[in-house]
Parts: sequence; structure tokens; C-alpha cells
Amino acid sequence: MKAGDFVINSRSDRKGSSGVSESDGSVSLINIVMEPNDIFGSFCNYFLKSKAFVEENYRIGHGIVADLWTTRYDEMKNIIMAFPPKPEQQAIANFLDETCEKLDTVVAQKEKMIALLKERKQALIQNAVTRGLNKNVPMKDSGVDWIGEIPKNWEVKRLKFICVLNKESLPENLNKKQEINYVDIGSVTFEDGILSTEYYLFQNAPSRARKVAKNGDTIVSTVRTYLKAIDFIDENKSKYVYSTGFAILSPNKNILNKYLYNQVRADAFTEQVSYNSKGMSYPAINSTDLGRIWVCVPSKQEQEKIVNYIDAQSRKLDQAVTQQEQAIVKLKEYKASLIDSCVLGKIKVS
Repeated sequence: MKAGDFVINSRSDRKGSSGVSESDGSVSLINIVMEPNDIFGSFCNYFLKSKAFVEENYRIGHGIVADLWTTRYDEMKNIIMAFPPKPEQQAIANFLDETCEKLDTVVAQKEKMIALLKERKQALIQNAVTRGLNKNVPMKDSGVDWIGEIPKNWEVKRLKFICVLNKESLPENLNKKQEINYVDIGSVTFEDGILSTEYYLFQNAPSRARKVAKNGDTIVSTVRTYLKAIDFIDENKSKYVYSTGFAILSPNKNILNKYLYNQVRADAFTEQVSYNSKGMSYPAINSTDLGRIWVCVPSKQEQEKIVNYIDAQSRKLDQAVTQQEQAIVKLKEYKASLIDSCVLGKIKVS
């Protein structure tokens, strides 16, 4: 591959993945490299990303699974498309370069705003579960570096003293035909919780599909702890089966379930988990060490106020994030539509 060549990923699950090489080099065999022939490079860069080309390239793909079809060059080269004269190609490319740069700048600003909103939410949780809501109360040193000062009437306790870890697992003699929805570590994110489940008959399920969580419990990943795979279990999620890579936390009678959930989402908790995890590629923490992590414990009445405050403020921040995300989707749709309209001659560019 040489500088100026066109490169397009032939796998159809990479639809629109193409570009003009800026330097000499090499690419994997899944890519198709094409040498330009009397075509303006920047225009072709946009042309290869147009919906018309991308969809036609997808249509002629081959394979058993549609999302993993591949396209061969001897078929792709027969795609018939209309091209304007080279001076007009350059004018279109210049227009799109300028306009798309402006759109990308706005998108980047909104992405930065989303990151700031998420940081604000995390700071909100951290402050609420370690400092409380009243800024005027006397404070004391917690004795834990990750926590710092806490209200004078609060306690600091080991996690194992405020909840039960891993109360229940599936029995080994469970009916082999029992249907389960399995939750693995990779299907849970810190910000959005459980994103998906995998359906199995118990006899075909992974051996790690054993943990059971009840309504009001909290799940915390104990392997690949850098993922911070944490979620609150409601009635629907209590029907799932969880990986042994999770610890299931069931709060005791003096701890509100939502307070426990927010406590383990705070930086004071997740940083302790990271510090006590062992291993480089797949850091993990065992249940004993997890149970020894320090947490802040106010009165049950104050826990309720903290939970209500976090819920109310989080809703506002989440709504703001959603608005920014929706705006980004519209901007990207407009950009794609603009590229299509320009390279297909639907918009006159002077």
C-alpha cells in the first residue's frame, strides 16, 4: 500500500470503513487496496463512505452470516457509479472538507460535554456517600485514605459487616433442561448496567453460570475489575443467572439496598477494589478481600435522604446526557446525508 491509495475493509460488518492512505505501509488481508486512476483522492474518500456505494458493496457480499459477509475486488470493481469531472470532484471535496470539519468540531464539543456530565455525576455520588448532604456538620478523619473525612456521626465499616456476599448459587442438580438467561462480565457496564443476556439450557450453559441475585441486591465484578461492572438488581434482573466472576451483595437490615448500590459505585470503593486486585491482564479480587473493603455508614434515615438526592440529581444529569447524545446522532445523520447528496450530484457545489 502506498500513500494516496484507497483502502476499504471488505467485511460487511465494517460498512463504511474506508479511507485514503496518508503513507506507505501495509494492511491486513481483509482490506482491499486500490490505486487511484484519474480520480481526486479526497473526493473518492467521501464517495467510498456514501450510502449508495456502501449498500451496494454490502449487497454483493458473500458468506453464511450476513454481518460477516466479505466482498471480493473482482466483484466490487464491477459496481457502476456516476462520477463528475475532476474539477467538480475537487470542488465537492473542498466543500465537504470544510463543512464536515465544522460538524466534527460540534460533535467533539458535545462528546466532551457528555464526559463532563458523567464526571459530575460520579463526583455527586462520591461526595454524597462519603461527605453526606449537610456541609455544615462537624467532620472527622475516617482513617481510610480513599475516603478521607466523613461526618462525625458516621461510621466506617468493612463491606462484609453491612451485607452478605454470595448468599445463593444454582444447585448442581438443577434440571438440565432448565432455561436460563446468563449475564457475563462483558455484558455489564459501569454506566448502563446490564446490556444483554445470553440464553441457554442449563446443560449447555458455561460452568461459571452459577450465581443467583435477588431483588434489591447489587452485583460487582470481581474479575477484570477495571471494567467496574456493577448494577442494581430489580425484580426483572433477579430472574437472570450471573457469572461466578460477580460478587452478589445482599444488604443487611440496617442498610438500604439503593444506598449499598451507590456506595459501591463511588470512587472510594472502586479505587479500593482496583488497589486490592491481583493480576495484570485480568486483575481480580477474591471475596475475602472484597469483604474487607471499607465503606461509609450513616444512619438509615440519612441513607434514605442520600439515595433520594442521588436519584433526583442523576435523573437531571442523565437527561442532559441523552439530549447531547441525540444531538450527536442527528449531526452524524446530517453529515452522512450531506456526503451522499454531494457525491451523487443532488446538491450543486460551486
